Amino acid sequence: MNFELVTTAFAQAEQTTRTTAPMWPMLIAIFAVFYFFIIRPQRKKQQDTKSLLNSISKGNRVVTIGGICGTIVNIKEKKDTKHDDDIIVLKVSDNAKIEMIR
Repeated sequence: MNFELVTTAFAQAEQTTRTTAPMWPMLIAIFAVFYFFIIRPQRKKQQDTKSLLNSISKGNRVVTIGGICGTIVNIKEKKDTKHDDDIIVLKVSDNAKIEMIR
């Protein structure tokens, strides 16, 4: 029987049993970086967008995400549906009005 292979196997097994304590500060640091550079700015942007959408009123001139320019003519409050989204009537030209979800 070859005892050299057995002793090297035991030596390798002893070397791999290290503690994971140095890994925790690095994981916490990575999570902090993700939070402050990715998650927190995204939340702030969502809050700003939500407050902007809630502040629009009749008579405001708006540009939609699709590039349609118009004036808000009416806001129909729709509280009986599942999503509670208001419908905005947007006047694009003299004869054209578009209904959009806020």
